[in-house]
Amino acid sequence: MLFRSSGMADFSLELNDDQIQLRDWVHEFAVDVVRPAAEEWDRREEVPWPIIEEAAKIGLYGWEFLADGMYNDDTGLNLIVAIEELFWGDAGIGMAIMGSGLAAAGIAAAGTQEQVMEWVPQCYGSADDVKLGAFAASEPDAGSDVSAIRTRAVYDEASDEWVLNGVKTWISNGGIADVHVVVAVVDPELRSRGHASFVVPPGTKGLSQGQKFSKHGIRASHTAEVILDDVRVPGTCLLGGREKLDARLARVREGKPGNSQAAMQTFESTRPSVGAQAVGVARAAFEYSRDYARERVQFGRPIIQNQAIAFMLADMATEIDAARLLVWRAAWLARQGGFIEAEGSKAKLKAGRVAVWTTERAMQILGGAGYVTDHPVERWHRDSKIYDIFEGTEQIQQLVIARALSGMRIE
Repeated sequence: MLFRSSGMADFSLELNDDQIQLRDWVHEFAVDVVRPAAEEWDRREEVPWPIIEEAAKIGLYGWEFLADGMYNDDTGLNLIVAIEELFWGDAGIGMAIMGSGLAAAGIAAAGTQEQVMEWVPQCYGSADDVKLGAFAASEPDAGSDVSAIRTRAVYDEASDEWVLNGVKTWISNGGIADVHVVVAVVDPELRSRGHASFVVPPGTKGLSQGQKFSKHGIRASHTAEVILDDVRVPGTCLLGGREKLDARLARVREGKPGNSQAAMQTFESTRPSVGAQAVGVARAAFEYSRDYARERVQFGRPIIQNQAIAFMLADMATEIDAARLLVWRAAWLARQGGFIEAEGSKAKLKAGRVAVWTTERAMQILGGAGYVTDHPVERWHRDSKIYDIFEGTEQIQQLVIARALSGMRIE
């Protein structure tokens, strides 16, 4: 079964007029603002504040844009279409612009309506005062194994505060964000089912940046450790609220099913978006290598006239289309109420593989020219690898899919 029919919006492969306008608007920003700056910010390995501020001024960076894409779109494709175009421009800058969205998704996945309205706007600020958000789940000993999270959250009844201690790692905007969303253990005996998510407000004492990582790719996106040393947050910063948490923990202790793990709720909701990022990177590499092959002359003719090159491009185009279709299906299903058979993981798995493979093929088509920084394909290849790794590795996606297909606990 691929699609449910009752109560669902029609699934269409034809973008409507508003979506075409949105696609073209973001593409123009990518052409005029992102692409010309991409090499510089990759080299500097710094947050591209001028570009984030420009995105905020035109309404591309902001909670309103996110809300419109998430809630005012029955098809689920608005945000997906925009993300592909932005990451076609550059993945590092794209992550710098979209990184706050993971914090917003974490709040939306676990928070009450009141918490969403209070904290999501603070992840973005305003066009005149840009802010950042960060979602902190991974730890040095807890990457794919979220049950190994050790960051603790202990409730202090006397002050009605939660006290957080631990170290998070690989965090986009980690330590420099204004709002951090932190996944922590509230009941160690329940392992991954004893997790909860907390908002750490701006300026909270005890939260600091640890090591900033120098990365293989997406270098314009800030990635660092987050240190939590007796970080005290009000009881109201527990996403979902204390009553909901206590009820969930009680069900789990009785052996009944609980909700999804705090981290997994967020990652599941963002998999179509991550897949769209990968498709954007793959498409950039395909288009650049196609155009190069049309212009590069060897043995008296453009190299695209050689089957060895033309067939590579044919396969690249086919794989990109296949990945995009999986991403669109996943985005549509997510908007209609949820995945049926791990469609989000299928889309993320395929798109990540296609991005890595396509960018490598693009380098091959350019030959030696593809291996040097005179052309952007080497940067796109470096950027692409992250899509096999973050927000659920390639192997974790396979595990999710296999469990959905079999109905069994595959380890």
